[in-house]
Amino acid sequence: MLNTLSIGCVRKTLINVNSETTILYRPVGPKELELIAASGYREFPPRLPEQPIFYPVLSEEYARQIAREWNVSASGSGYVTRFAVGQAFLARYAEHQVGTSAHRELWVPAEELAEMNRNIVGVIEVIAEYKPEAIQ
Repeated sequence: MLNTLSIGCVRKTLINVNSETTILYRPVGPKELELIAASGYREFPPRLPEQPIFYPVLSEEYARQIAREWNVSASGSGYVTRFAVGQAFLARYAEHQVGTSAHRELWVPAEELAEMNRNIVGVIEVIAEYKPEAIQ
């Protein structure tokens, strides 16, 4: 069962997480968040042609850093999403460290994103919001 608390655009949902799921994070801008909301917070939108890889990250800290430092400057605001995915599905993807030990992500080919969406357990939560005035 899911319980949801909404405060502004930040949705807090209690996901029943177990040993068969992995929690992932994804920083997004406002346009991607609108598309996620339009799906009922059930899936990420298809990638654009110039985006061949979907990059969920493995730590909330890293997702917050990207949302603050990249999404805000690129699109005026940044959001951090959190979601659970079945471990059996994720087993096919290697972890990639792209900086410090906190900078870990998975590389999901764009053509596999729909399948990943079908393996999301529960809903996609919005756990943080960043605006330019909040990070100065």
